[in-house]
Amino acid sequence: MAETDLVALIGFVSLFALMLLRVPVGMAMGLVGITGYSFIAGAGPALKLVGQTSMRTVTDYTFGVIPMFMLMGAFVSVSGVSRELFKAANSMIGHLRGGLGVATVLACGGFAAICGSSVATAATFSSVAYPEMRRFGYPQSFSTGVIAAGGTLGAMLPPSTVLAVYAILTQQDIGKLFMAGVIPGLFAMLLYVLTIFIIVKVRPEWLPGGEKKAWAERLVDLKSVWAPLVLFLFVIGGLYGGFFTPTEAGGVGASGAFLLGLIRGKLDRAKIKEALLSATRTAAAVFTVLIGALMFGYFLTITQTPQKLTAFLTGLGVGSYGVLALIMVMYIVLGCLMDAMAMIILTVPIIFPVVTQLGFDPIWFGIIIVMTVELGLIHPPVGMNVFVIKSVVQDVSFTTIFKGVLPFVVTDIIRLVILISFPIIALWLPGRMG
Repeated sequence: MAETDLVALIGFVSLFALMLLRVPVGMAMGLVGITGYSFIAGAGPALKLVGQTSMRTVTDYTFGVIPMFMLMGAFVSVSGVSRELFKAANSMIGHLRGGLGVATVLACGGFAAICGSSVATAATFSSVAYPEMRRFGYPQSFSTGVIAAGGTLGAMLPPSTVLAVYAILTQQDIGKLFMAGVIPGLFAMLLYVLTIFIIVKVRPEWLPGGEKKAWAERLVDLKSVWAPLVLFLFVIGGLYGGFFTPTEAGGVGASGAFLLGLIRGKLDRAKIKEALLSATRTAAAVFTVLIGALMFGYFLTITQTPQKLTAFLTGLGVGSYGVLALIMVMYIVLGCLMDAMAMIILTVPIIFPVVTQLGFDPIWFGIIIVMTVELGLIHPPVGMNVFVIKSVVQDVSFTTIFKGVLPFVVTDIIRLVILISFPIIALWLPGRMG
């Protein structure tokens, strides 16, 4: 074994040891990356790398898309949009059997489209939709399961923070990746709704209908969601039409969310402060992980780990889709150990050269990986969304939540197979961009 191979192996072992000791993933990657780099290239170049990487990351205009969309999501969250979306969807279909579940999926999709975070979506609807479903006698397992599944839409529908980070790490067009997530995200919502209808057909007594409202009341509730709809169409429409860049779209979205909140009387000084602090904390955490990942990436480059992994995987003789299957299994296993952002940041610099060597479209692969990461958010034994829901709804067990999630896990696997078989589902919209 060559010296660089041994150093790389020690680096990976050290990284996972630090993560098991609950050292934050960004700090762990940065520490291992710089230590390994200094061992091979010397302490001087390694220390210069720390300053250059940190400064370049926080001042890079392209990276500004992350805090801007996070600020947009924060303003939307504190404005109470989630309750308005759920109330409007519930008014229209809540009286049907399973209608509250369908309303939850639709509201999660709407909220995810202007929030961009799976964990935030799951946490929000645990307090918004769960009490309403329980009030009408829905089982705990289904109520929490549908929220966990609906929360995963935040990773797929634009503006997705995970997709933005993937685009930055692989130097892909953020706008095209956002557009690539639209149809798969809507398809996910459709399949979740069909899953609920199948459950209604098999166990009709589980999911009773809710209150039926008069059409006048329904229209009033529907009118209340004009603001998030306008904001989403303006931001995503501007991106699709090429009127502004992803970073400009983030700025426009954050400004729009702020102004709409003020105009509608949903934002006061306390809520504005809460949104600013929330967005700052989250952005700081993401940038810490990004800086650590970039430093770890330099360590991988100097040890030629991506090239060696590419040669190993392509030499297995299992074909390009066989290698893709192995990569997806790896992501599903990692889903038991870490959250979506950490998985993307840690693995993409290593896996991406393999994917390009095999000839897969990088935009399509980004959607596939995010979908696989979504699966990791809800599948047993450790699903991040499940833990988030458990922290909000404390009277329900993990076993109960996982029981409710299982039908949606099956749905996600079917959706993944369909998207791999028909890449055009993800690539049609980006292909029509100017």
